[in-house]
Formats: sequence, structure tokens, C-alpha cells
Amino acid sequence: MLKTHLKNYNIILASGSPRRQAFFKDLDVDFAIEVREIEESYPDSLVASEITDYLAQLKASAFEDLAENDVLITSDTIVWKDGVAIGKPKDAEDAKNMLRNLSGELHEVITSVCFTSKNFQKTIHDTTKVWFKSLSEAEIEYYLNTYQPYDKAGSYGVQEWIGYIAIERLEGSYFNVMGLPTHLVYKTLMGLPLR
Repeated sequence: MLKTHLKNYNIILASGSPRRQAFFKDLDVDFAIEVREIEESYPDSLVASEITDYLAQLKASAFEDLAENDVLITSDTIVWKDGVAIGKPKDAEDAKNMLRNLSGELHEVITSVCFTSKNFQKTIHDTTKVWFKSLSEAEIEYYLNTYQPYDKAGSYGVQEWIGYIAIERLEGSYFNVMGLPTHLVYKTLMGLPLR
């Protein structure tokens, strides 16, 4: 479906995430990968999806040389809990503290995806609520030592061991927790052109 619909577009995925790249392959999209480094900082006044929207658009701002048929896709994911954004851990101790903070609690996973061309920019976002069971120190240690999830917001991957044992319930898109609200990405790409 998408491959045919997007045949006149050059899709550029600006993400080094193997999970996001796999999603686009599985959605049957032909795409190129191009990542440009930016400093991922945002104004303190932003909250929840405003943060991920801002960062997804900021990542797109590094691409000022798009060709006529290019559609650039940038994204950002955070864990949101108690009015605080939780990104990727700085180190093992930070990861441990993040998981202790999520243990036995509800948090939200927010992902924004920005679609940019020469003629338009559209940003979408999705929020999934996730309930964690209480984690023991041994479980936290085992997960961090075995899976080393230091490239993931909140220090965990829902698709990994911790997702099997810790998530009691979630409300919303499972794939959004993995880093891409695939249903919204599909809907948006099927809606091209977005002029």
C-alpha cells in the first residue's frame, strides 16, 4: 500500500534507532537513513507532548537542503511522569534510578513524529499510559546488566524482558511505547500530499 502510494516521494528517515528503522521496513516503505547531529535541548516552559513536538521539529531544522520530492521524517520519544520528562539515562546509576522511579507506578510514553518537505511540515504525537508492577532491586540489576537499555527513554524497552515481567497494563498504542505510533504514521503518509 504505502510503497505504491509513496512512489513519487523520496522518504528520508532521520533516525539512528534500529527499532524505528525496522518499523518503516515492516510498513513496507522505501526509505533512506540520514542522521544529522543536533543538540537536543528545549525550553523549560514546555510540557509533555510540547517537548517531543519541539524536539522532532528541531531535528528537522538540520535539513535545510531538501529536494522537491523529499519527505523527511524525524521523531522523539519521552517518558512523562509526575510532570517531569524522562529521557535516555546518562549512565548505569541514572538508569537504575529511572527504573526505581517507574516501579509500581503509572507513567506515560509520548512520541512525536514530524513530516517535513519543501512545502509543508506536519507534526503528530501519541500518548500511551503504562502501569508497572513493583520491581525488586534484583530485577532492575538483572535487566540493566543483561539488556543495557541505555539508548531508550526511561531506561527500558517494552519489547524486552522487562516488558514481559513489569507491565501490568497499558492504554493506547503498544508500538508507540517502542518509539513509533505506527497507525498514525501510516495514516499521515497515506494522506500525502499534505500541502
